[in-house]
Amino acid sequence: MNTIRTISLSVLFALTAALTAGAQMPSEGRQGYSKKTKAQKYVELVSGNDILKDSQFAVLAMKVSGDTVVAWNPHTRMLPASNMKLITTGAAMHALGPDFKFTTRIGHTGEIVDGVLKGDLYIIGGGDPTIASKDSIAIPRYFLFSKWKKMVDDAGIKKIEGRVIGDGRYFDGMLEKDSWAYHDIGCIDGAGSDGLCFYENVQEMNVAAGKSVGDPITYSPKFPSSPWMKFESAARTGKAGTGDNLFFWPTEYVPYGEIRGSFAIDRRPKTEEFSNKFGAYTCAWYFREYLVSNGIEVCGKTADVRLGRVREDLSVEKQGTYAAKVDDMTILGSTASASLKEIARHTNLKSDNFYAETLLRTLGRTKHHSACYDSSYVALSDVLKDLGVPEEQVQIRDGSGLSRHDYLTPQFIVTFLRRMMESPVFPDYIETIGIAGGPHYVNRLNGEDASIRKRVHLKSGSMNGVRCYSGYIEPAAGTKQDVIIFSIMTNNALVSASKVDPTLDRIMAALAAENAR
Repeated sequence: MNTIRTISLSVLFALTAALTAGAQMPSEGRQGYSKKTKAQKYVELVSGNDILKDSQFAVLAMKVSGDTVVAWNPHTRMLPASNMKLITTGAAMHALGPDFKFTTRIGHTGEIVDGVLKGDLYIIGGGDPTIASKDSIAIPRYFLFSKWKKMVDDAGIKKIEGRVIGDGRYFDGMLEKDSWAYHDIGCIDGAGSDGLCFYENVQEMNVAAGKSVGDPITYSPKFPSSPWMKFESAARTGKAGTGDNLFFWPTEYVPYGEIRGSFAIDRRPKTEEFSNKFGAYTCAWYFREYLVSNGIEVCGKTADVRLGRVREDLSVEKQGTYAAKVDDMTILGSTASASLKEIARHTNLKSDNFYAETLLRTLGRTKHHSACYDSSYVALSDVLKDLGVPEEQVQIRDGSGLSRHDYLTPQFIVTFLRRMMESPVFPDYIETIGIAGGPHYVNRLNGEDASIRKRVHLKSGSMNGVRCYSGYIEPAAGTKQDVIIFSIMTNNALVSASKVDPTLDRIMAALAAENAR
């Protein structure tokens, strides 16, 4: 049983009955309350300290009753970083249901004659982000492949004359958001989602410093093995103390990627996690290898589908034949992912960009029959309207918060979290959010009593110059109306997150003191 439920889920869910639809958010950035709380006075005090005074800083904290606890620039549009995931996971769970599952199907073209498939075998993706993932919620790769092979066996297929094709057409549009920084697109943070992925579309690379400063680094692919890829490196060994500054520059158009940057001479060898732009092809390649090693002869090559055409050789520009329509295939069977509530929990606790983007694009695919980002924004907007969350003063450009074109306000985040408490999925939603002092947030509110820490349910958001925390604070023994919903956002800070966090921790502790009685 997970930590959140054992501590207080029943208490938090009971609080939803106290929500008052008529309660209003403050209309002014630094007003909206008749008497300053101790937390308000503290926020005003620290806003001028050396850590925050030269950065953008905004806070909104409200009780479920509608009483304002703190309001400091609550209408200011700011980069939310991974606080965006609170919106994406909540909207997906509200619209699709916590028990929603992604489905992957195995199908074929042609006919089966005397055990020979005279056609192609397709892995038909349905957006499942967990295929071959090393996360605990995923079906282990060989177990998943054994299920797919059983479908082949049950159909009486002992030989495949055609190809094994990875079909990711369930998601149309670009793999990643075009407003992401290019160096992010090449690393694990910017691994784009597709209708059929593999290992969260990550390419592991073993790297090590050279013998002397200025020497080339050493590198070798780890997993997936990706024999179709050509990897090159312009990266050099850096001076001691300069850290890991390696970046990967890939493209989805040809199987080529270049490692750039530097790796300090005093750094130990490590495994870097770069992005793999050929997830569907990788999935098909590994499954083809599995079939062959388990007695199924496959005459054709590995292939994927790009722009509706089958692509065997990723390095050749020649267009292939059009892929078969899924409705024209013979479907042998299907497998399902973990539930959406499990995936959303992983998304928030581990701040997984890949899962978050998949959830946003799935909203578009299920609600408007297109997983392109434009359709996904429309679908998300529909959910926000259903929840009663105004969005006129914000801008959303992805599902993970990686885009520096995302602009949310503390007021928007608090309103969303408040409306989620009215959603029937709230008991599952609250389980996706971490707790101060718990797994993934061990250092948050460090030094505070456990009775305080366990009441703070929070999601962090961090990127260069950005540090945000939003969530719920349970009352120690108060009424149903005393739960506090909060959002603390800092942007353009020139100091590290480790220097910003102690101040934000103290703000959260001050908020928790407001419903401790």
